[in-house]
Amino acid sequence: MRIVVNGQQAFGKAVLEALLARGEDVIAVYCAPDKGSRLDPLKEAALAQGIPVHQPASFKDREVIEAFEALKPDLCIMAYLVLLVPMPILEAPRLGTIQYHPSLLPRHRGPSSINWLIIQGERETGLTIFWPDEGLDTGPILLQKRVAIGPDDTLGSLYFQHLFPMGVAAMIEALAMVAAGTAPRLSQDESQATYEGWCRKEDVAIDWSRPVSEVYDLIRGADPQPGAWTRARGRTVQLYDAARAGEAAAAPGTVIAAGAEGLTVAAQGGAVTIRRVRPEGGGKVAAADLVAEGRVTAGDVLG
Repeated sequence: MRIVVNGQQAFGKAVLEALLARGEDVIAVYCAPDKGSRLDPLKEAALAQGIPVHQPASFKDREVIEAFEALKPDLCIMAYLVLLVPMPILEAPRLGTIQYHPSLLPRHRGPSSINWLIIQGERETGLTIFWPDEGLDTGPILLQKRVAIGPDDTLGSLYFQHLFPMGVAAMIEALAMVAAGTAPRLSQDESQATYEGWCRKEDVAIDWSRPVSEVYDLIRGADPQPGAWTRARGRTVQLYDAARAGEAAAAPGTVIAAGAEGLTVAAQGGAVTIRRVRPEGGGKVAAADLVAEGRVTAGDVLG
């Protein structure tokens, strides 16, 4: 089977390596245009294997579409894609195009699905391999896998420990189903659909007066990116590696403890301990370092 991989970053690379390990015929790789001097891991892996790499700024140009059609692929596998792809390219492969999405579609369509489902306090998620169409994450479902969200999972742990490896395996499983002619096309239930856009810095400012469960979910849903933040002595500080810390008899935002264990901050109905921070203009450090430097002390009010 002549396969085109269209994706980027570590997930795209892992899918490519899994395909090659199976002896699949990957005839081309498409990935995002270069940014700076660092190569996309998918591009680097493809070049190391002598696989042609294409990096169009848009898939809508007629020349790009014609070049893709000329490859005469049997299947296109889209692995962690951020550019919209028009139907002429999606339908060019003989067997169509399949795509990975890290949520249980139709829930949490959009580019920051993992962030938002943690921020919203969900306790289960999963991944979907689907047949993309002209919409955003709207095509028929091929297969889905479920995973529990642990009470201490972050964006990083949920993705890298669960949705990433499960996604690579699911791509290979879906490929086998397509090759065998047994891959379903199950319509998404639009009555259950949700969509969220990019999770950006302005979305993750901490309101310490909110219930402690919401504050905690916001911090871990933005860890490591974009990093939930608050204000400490007039300067922005991003918060990471949080833990629930029991009850707190203090006003929301009050630092009730500051020491070697980090910063413990009161919210509505409880408190959160922060073990790592990124001060404005600096890199990530242990929260205890801010305490040792006298930049935050017990009794300070954040926000």
